[in-house]
Amino acid sequence: MNRTGATALAVGAAAVLGLVAGCGQSAGRPRDDARGDAHHMSRAATGDHSHPLRKSDIPWSGSPSPFNAQVELADGRRVAMHYLRGKGLFAQDYSPRAKGWSKPALVYGTKTDACQGITLKAKDGTVAAFGDFGVYCADGEPPTESVAAVAVGPPAKWDKHVKKDFDGWEKTVVAPGGEKVTFSRGSDTLRWTKAAGFPALP
Repeated sequence: MNRTGATALAVGAAAVLGLVAGCGQSAGRPRDDARGDAHHMSRAATGDHSHPLRKSDIPWSGSPSPFNAQVELADGRRVAMHYLRGKGLFAQDYSPRAKGWSKPALVYGTKTDACQGITLKAKDGTVAAFGDFGVYCADGEPPTESVAAVAVGPPAKWDKHVKKDFDGWEKTVVAPGGEKVTFSRGSDTLRWTKAAGFPALP
């Protein structure tokens, strides 16, 4: 084989090797960019848990404030809730793997005053909460909006039920397996099921 032929063969082989090596990334993009995209997709899939734990901005003379609540799940995750004045009820979840909290998510928005406190319960992956709001709750008037909420799994989405002009739920029970939650006050009850959620509002 002459020198010209050998040179052409070497150049062709180098081109083939270059194509094979480049198959793992998008054409025209640096490998670091592809790695960054994979990291971004991984964070999007697992949720961003790089935020601090937020607290209520409602003044309270004692400690702890009833306008903050937190519960721990069996797998080490935690769920926290807080009220913000003129905004409503917010929730965050803690990832023990990321060692951080999710961005606060609005569970129920209202400009009325927060009443009483927040109650949180968890069992077998199901988290249940209730809280109350009212136009003049800060002045001692009864609530006008009673919120019951339930989340299953990573609590990114809350199923909620709002009862108007009601004194508020007193107790919540999460059934074994997390398939059912019962909210009660005296003879009044509200049930949530994993299969059907809350009953439709009248």
